[in-house]
Amino acid sequence: MFLTDTDLQSILLTLRLASVVTLILFLVGTPVAWWLARTRSRWKGPIGAVVALPLVLPPSVLGFYLLVTMGPNGPVGQLTQALGIGLLPFTFWGLVVASVFYSFPFMVQPVQNAFEAVGERPLEVAATLRASPLDAFFSVALPLALPGFLTAGILTFAHTVGEFGVVLMIGGNIPGVTRVASVQIYDHVEAMEYSDAHRLAAVMLIFSFLVLLALYLWRPNPKNT
Repeated sequence: MFLTDTDLQSILLTLRLASVVTLILFLVGTPVAWWLARTRSRWKGPIGAVVALPLVLPPSVLGFYLLVTMGPNGPVGQLTQALGIGLLPFTFWGLVVASVFYSFPFMVQPVQNAFEAVGERPLEVAATLRASPLDAFFSVALPLALPGFLTAGILTFAHTVGEFGVVLMIGGNIPGVTRVASVQIYDHVEAMEYSDAHRLAAVMLIFSFLVLLALYLWRPNPKNT
């Protein structure tokens, strides 16, 4: 076979993780991006810096603090245990939580830029037509910001697929549960299974190229707008 069963398993797990994280971030990141694009609050700078922090923070640092927070003695870990959910580290949903934090800026920043590009004028026109703020958001702002949402979705999905440090810190290396494609490649290299590593890495390389190609093809041409 071109790929082993464990390789295929890791790819499917990676795609599932990226899909869930992208969907969650669409729901969570959109209101944050809207607030950052519209607010004049003095808190915009600090909150924007917090949103962008994963861009410069080493993944091991973020993973460590998430591990402590979701561990048995952490506040989130104690809460999940009290609710009967158990501990999140070394589970699929632990990976989801970690990936949501790590990919947050890849969703928020493109959507924020798209909302800022919409400007005030279309919303003012909608208000003169007696549209409520909610109606104006869904009927005016969202359609005009659609290219930003496409960019954000592609970047978030691709970034989640490529994660390594955070998912290894939070999920470990459990086959079928937390062993994503990047960790599977690391396992092949560690075991000196270079042929298997080459094949899986080639799949990920092709996937990454196609994602970037889609991003550039879907990006609107300013000359045509």
